[in-house]
Amino acid sequence: TSLVDEEGNQDETLESKSLSAEDQVKDHSTGTRVVAGQIFLESGKSDSQSEDEENFHSQEEEKENSLEELNSLEMSNLLNKDLEEAEIQSPVLRAIGGTADGEPCHFPFLFMEKEYAECTADGREDGRLWCATTYDYKKDQKWGFCETEEQSNKRRQMQEAEDVYQTGMKILNESSKKSQKKEAYQYLLKAADMNHTKAMEKVSYALLFGDYLKQNIQSSKELFEKLTEEGSPKGQMALGFLYASGLGVNSSQAKALVYYTFGALGGNLIAHMILGYRYWAGIGVLQSCESALTHYRLVANHVASDISLTGGTVVQRIRLADEVENPGMASGMLEEDLIQYYQFLAEKGDVQAQVGLGQLHLHGGRGVEQNHQRAFEYFNQAANAGNSHAMAFLGKMYSEGSDVVPQSNETALQYFKKAADMGNPVGQSGLGMAYLYGRGVPVNYELALKYFQKAAEQGWVDGQLQLGSMYYNGIGVKRDYKQALKYFNLASQGGHILAFYNLAQMHATGTGVMRSCHTAVELFKNVCERGRWSERLMTAYNSYKDGDSNSAVVQYLLLAEQGYEVAQSNAAFILDQKEASIVGENETYPRALLHWNRAASQGYTVARIKLGDYHFYGFGTDVDYETAFIHYRLASEQQHSAQAMFNLGYMHEKGLGIKQDIHLAKRFYDMAAEASPDAQVPVFLALCKLGVIYSLQYVREINIREIFSHIDMDQLLGPEWDLYLMTIIALLLGTIIAYRQRQHQAIPRPAGLRPAVPQQEPPPEHQPPQ
Repeated sequence: TSLVDEEGNQDETLESKSLSAEDQVKDHSTGTRVVAGQIFLESGKSDSQSEDEENFHSQEEEKENSLEELNSLEMSNLLNKDLEEAEIQSPVLRAIGGTADGEPCHFPFLFMEKEYAECTADGREDGRLWCATTYDYKKDQKWGFCETEEQSNKRRQMQEAEDVYQTGMKILNESSKKSQKKEAYQYLLKAADMNHTKAMEKVSYALLFGDYLKQNIQSSKELFEKLTEEGSPKGQMALGFLYASGLGVNSSQAKALVYYTFGALGGNLIAHMILGYRYWAGIGVLQSCESALTHYRLVANHVASDISLTGGTVVQRIRLADEVENPGMASGMLEEDLIQYYQFLAEKGDVQAQVGLGQLHLHGGRGVEQNHQRAFEYFNQAANAGNSHAMAFLGKMYSEGSDVVPQSNETALQYFKKAADMGNPVGQSGLGMAYLYGRGVPVNYELALKYFQKAAEQGWVDGQLQLGSMYYNGIGVKRDYKQALKYFNLASQGGHILAFYNLAQMHATGTGVMRSCHTAVELFKNVCERGRWSERLMTAYNSYKDGDSNSAVVQYLLLAEQGYEVAQSNAAFILDQKEASIVGENETYPRALLHWNRAASQGYTVARIKLGDYHFYGFGTDVDYETAFIHYRLASEQQHSAQAMFNLGYMHEKGLGIKQDIHLAKRFYDMAAEASPDAQVPVFLALCKLGVIYSLQYVREINIREIFSHIDMDQLLGPEWDLYLMTIIALLLGTIIAYRQRQHQAIPRPAGLRPAVPQQEPPPEHQPPQ
């Protein structure tokens, strides 16, 4: 950190408790020396001590460098701003106290045969920063402090907070056990109490979501307000979220928009994403495709630059409503038993299981955490057994390099060649990359093109993507946007994020296609939703499965703000089931309605039907059959939902929100039965009921007296029809009398009057057949 930055962050009104200049330069015994006002013994210790201090300083610089690398875009913007302000406020640094009070510091200055371009604490035990006011300190002994004692104390306090924060982060990043992560958050809590900004950010989010700390919306809100006052974009974005969702505060979309805008101006990517979605859907702002494009493109640029050759982590989108409706349906998650079974197969030497587990651990997802070490082990086992796919993936891992696998173009090339020689498309694509970028081989565009074509022909997405890039940029081939578009489309069908990104850029700029802002925004939105924040979807799902609905709903609500349709429907589902106690009883249905509405506008059928149900029954809104009918009709026409068709049939049958029409009701019931086999039984019952109603209605509508008055019985049955009728009536009467008499004879006598059983039974031949 530069001196100017430190100066910019220090308080101005501070006093020094150091000795006066006269006292500091008075007689001292021989064998001692005075360095910046402090007495040191002339011994070997001083050199080693200064070396230790230099080492400490270099470690601090390394730590700060690593911190700077970890800094997000918004923090770097703030730093630049602070630097500019500091430079304007204090262009010349003047010495405080010492032997040259008020004189400007001289940079660089020479001290102990080393040049210093900024203030230093070298040579002082108390750690206070000082500078020389002439070039040669030893010769002139002219010096002064760069900070007052209070400023020094504050700087050291911040350094202590930084050390505590770094300790906490180290434990957090290196451990996977929940108990260790909880311990890490205790360090972060301590650093947050010392006003460490990043620690406060981590702790405030942990309190909001209930991550390793007990969920406390009110405490997180107070921290977010404190961070916002300090100008933290993360704090501003989070405070905007609280106002948008009405958690801990009264809901205010206007305030939410203000905080989101400030967060985005500070460079917070999630704030940009939220604003992108709001402009795209017209939530709290006028709908503007171009504004949405600006925000989404900025976020997509960062997501795309973060994507490696392996394609990044897999986003798991699990719908809670679908899990409840279809318990047997695969959610995309792998059961622990199934993973153990595959592991057993892999240990027994099953090559396919080894490759499958390798890919699973390489990318993560489906309930399995990313683990390069295990991926490398599985691929190694399969490669030793001669599997070309495993060889190719080992090549990928060596090409990219990681903590587990050292980067090596030569080793990667060997694996790619082996796999490519066996006709493996992943190996061919890897070899194409080597020739395209000259990794371990001279650059050769012709060979790169050849290998990418081979891989693309076998349907490998990386080959298709790179082939598209070569045509787009005109590398090794004549520039051809139509061909580029073709291959990017193919790669996007395989789900490659960079293919979506490239297609979005082409539609946004109108390169090779007609410019379409709407298409570009949808593609950029798809890319943005593959960012690292998508991991929160799995965290929220696990929280819900662990029975912590409050934590799950808050996480889903934030993701819903970012425009994730699955998060909107899941948040609405949890609210609909009244499982989240942090939301008031009266607010549950209105909020659920809001998120069902947003999910429905993104094309989710169940959400559209839910909107119809809410208006039909009056959940969170007034009963409105007309609006319910509109939602059911949309679900029926756009998504061909059997449930919506059945509901439309019922509304036509009853005349709810629409004119009663039994014929149309039957038509919708029939359509529902055709759309889904599950609907056939309820449709059959509904049609039976409809048939009875139709018959009754028909009978009610016709006039029976008029019909009989028009019927001439003489013509219909002949002139003696009355005799026939009397004969039929007599026969019917006789039949009834005979039936009644037989029934009377068959009535058994009461048990008490039954005669004693005869001692002798009739002969066998007279017994009735059994």
